[in-house]
Amino acid sequence: MNILCRAPIWWREPYKVSINIRKMRTDVDNEKPHVHYDHQDDCREFRWTAKESYAYLYDRPWEEVMDFYSHLAAGRLSLSDLVFHESKKGNVARPYGNAAVPSCTGILLENNSKKPKGGKWARRTFKIVLSYDGNLFDGWQKQPGMNTVQGLVEKSLGKFVDEKKAQELEAKKASVEAAVAVAGRTDKGVSAFQQVCSFYTWRKDTSLEDIESEINAAALGKLKVVSISEVSREFHPNFSAKWRRYLYILPLKDGEGNKTVVDGGSPVTYDSLCLADEGGNQSTDMNVINMEAMNISATGKHQASVKPHNFNVDTVNQLLQQLEGQSLSYRIFARDTQASRSRGPATECFMHHARAAVATLPYMGQDHTSKGRTVMCVELVANRFLRKMVRVLVATAVREAAAGATPDNLLKLMHATCRRASAPPAPPEGLCLVDIGYTDINQENFLI
Repeated sequence: MNILCRAPIWWREPYKVSINIRKMRTDVDNEKPHVHYDHQDDCREFRWTAKESYAYLYDRPWEEVMDFYSHLAAGRLSLSDLVFHESKKGNVARPYGNAAVPSCTGILLENNSKKPKGGKWARRTFKIVLSYDGNLFDGWQKQPGMNTVQGLVEKSLGKFVDEKKAQELEAKKASVEAAVAVAGRTDKGVSAFQQVCSFYTWRKDTSLEDIESEINAAALGKLKVVSISEVSREFHPNFSAKWRRYLYILPLKDGEGNKTVVDGGSPVTYDSLCLADEGGNQSTDMNVINMEAMNISATGKHQASVKPHNFNVDTVNQLLQQLEGQSLSYRIFARDTQASRSRGPATECFMHHARAAVATLPYMGQDHTSKGRTVMCVELVANRFLRKMVRVLVATAVREAAAGATPDNLLKLMHATCRRASAPPAPPEGLCLVDIGYTDINQENFLI
């Protein structure tokens, strides 16, 4: 006997059920307070909350940094115009400047073969190096109804699509656009000095000059072609890359970067909040913390009545240097990653170089007697980066430096069980993708 099974209500009305679930979650979220990560180290009571860290980094004069990146993307300035207060001995700290950008080298990258090719090997692949102002775009990745770099580049390259592919797109009533691969997608507000992308075509009449002309004409003053070369079909801007370099510029307010200041206004360091022992040595043991700067909460835990609102750039540099030369899991510093990629090798990155230093931006006003803004520059070079990893790493390093953390605190945070242990991402306006490397690293090209 056949039995007719009737679907339950939750199966027949999924839309209504989903609305009710979202409403229930919203009600619960509104009732419960925000949960903070329970740090267990000595400086936990001097560490900013997520809200405090967010406000500290966003409340800054970002206009001068944005102007610098705008001039950098347009070619009016170069990274050599940054003036570092303490440069590395013997390091020119001038990555390319106004000189020609080094091209990809290697058997699989350069298309040096002069033999005629047929079939699938007749396909031509072009490597394009781009420079753009991230504040004028909604990020790299193409999205409907948004002004993205990928959408603009693919549309400008539409005339180079081969006839067969163009006919297929027209039959589907789709716009004729090229398919572009990229070395790394940048978020909204993130600029790029030498972003690398590529596309291929079977058209033999495509020239490098025509490609450059079409892209440059698509967005004058916003997007610029740095270089174009024809490469082997095995080249891929992402998978062929050996390393990537990012630069983060944080504008400093007057008096910032060289001391720690608490809410009371007096300049102090974390050690000055501790009592000295009989030998006159400072102690960071929580049992001997100056109780005038502390109070006891209702739960019996120590709480700081004042929190630092300044940090030392040298401390940030020490924190970052501990990451060099190691393959580590940066899961705690990633955001918006899928659950399947939150563990194991998918989150591991090898950090070649991680440094911070104080520098001065070139003055871009009319008054030539004035000086540019003093900033903190963070330079990171790794084989790969996770989503928003650079911005979270910079924000967390600043937070830890302000709290008086030890140099190995970033390494300790990697063992945390929750991403709340790290700070919220720093503003995207300070981040720039400097370049992508397809050969071994030359340390002489490092900025810091």
